[in-house]
Amino acid sequence: MATSVHVDSGNSGSDLVKDYVCGGCESRTIYESADYFCATCTKFFCRKCIDPHDQIYANHSKYGRGEKNKWPLTKTMEDLLLKCDVHKDEKLKMFCQDHSQLCCTDCVLLNHRQCTKMTLISESVKTKSFDMQQVSSNLQTIVDKLHKVKSKQEGRIQSIEVSCREKLHEIRDLKKKLNATLDELENITLKELDEIRTSLQICLKKDIDNCSRLKDDLQTLSEAVNSLCDKSRKDLEFIVSRKCLDKIQESESYLKENPAKVPSSIIFRANTDIEQYLSKQFGLGRILESMQSLTVTRKSEYIVKIQSDRVDLQITGICSLPSGQVIVADFNNNKLKLLDQHYKVSSHCDVSYSPRSICQITSSEVAVTMDKDVQFISVSNGKLVNGRKFSLQHNVNGIAHHRGALYITSGTALYHYTLTGSLVKKLYEDAGGDVQ
Repeated sequence: MATSVHVDSGNSGSDLVKDYVCGGCESRTIYESADYFCATCTKFFCRKCIDPHDQIYANHSKYGRGEKNKWPLTKTMEDLLLKCDVHKDEKLKMFCQDHSQLCCTDCVLLNHRQCTKMTLISESVKTKSFDMQQVSSNLQTIVDKLHKVKSKQEGRIQSIEVSCREKLHEIRDLKKKLNATLDELENITLKELDEIRTSLQICLKKDIDNCSRLKDDLQTLSEAVNSLCDKSRKDLEFIVSRKCLDKIQESESYLKENPAKVPSSIIFRANTDIEQYLSKQFGLGRILESMQSLTVTRKSEYIVKIQSDRVDLQITGICSLPSGQVIVADFNNNKLKLLDQHYKVSSHCDVSYSPRSICQITSSEVAVTMDKDVQFISVSNGKLVNGRKFSLQHNVNGIAHHRGALYITSGTALYHYTLTGSLVKKLYEDAGGDVQ
């Protein structure tokens, strides 16, 4: 019997899976990888156990690992092949000819109850023949292609890392340039502030000096006037009276004209254009994906029209789900259609208006735009189910979902909404542009 055993290698990064185990060693609870299969005994042997076997059964047909195509399947492989890809705990038992799908009992119950051509796998194989060599060749061809794609993608990961580091330096260099520009603007403004301060201080100090000079002159004359009292010096009284009159007139003229002309404070009017411009920006630049080349390798056409369609369909939106299913928006027939992995319509649902655009919300839910509404639709048990809906004050055309936020276009504007329909911000509007 072909058995398999999972043996811990002691390394945290990998495990050794021994696909075929020596039967003789296994009977002694020793799990040794088999190197030979005896078709006569239908048993496996390691290198040590094959020698005594050959001494007793020299004429038995045995095959080494170089002829593994003559070995039976391991139980692990057999279980893997029989397991349903959708319902992991169920085994494949039926084949749906309507959809060309292998099915377990759950698949039949949930997704194929309306199918008319369901047969047991055991019955289907009686009328079919299989060229396993061709299947093996096809598999190897696809494996080689996948290996090439995997190698390319691994190389692109490295390229992305290098590109990311380069762009990081560019972003930081741009930030340094912006900071240097702001520093220069700051220095120009500070220099202007210092020049105004110096100019005002010079004017005020000049006023202080003039006030001190006039005050000293007036005090000196005041002392002279006091000294001449009762001295009967008419000539000096005349002179001091004249000088006092001149000095008082000079002081009054100065008080009247000069001090009010010099400001006592400084006002700073910020350039709000700079702050407003920066506050409207979403970053130091846009990060874009650069595709070196894009080649169309295959084109296929599929019929997605169904019997209930009233007119010829017009596909305005398409969304691929992780399950391999695809949802398309049929604008003319007010329908959403679910396509299976073979791009056949497996379910559909009607909507209130002509659907325009679709975006994925979760692995089984999408959001659809139509008229002024956003309709959420989920996939449940292979069927499309209408969910919640919210209405907006403007037309809704395009829609995208990113990290819990919805980005919706109206034709001339781009809006940021929450998943519940609350407006966060109008991001952009081209009031004079044509509706897109």
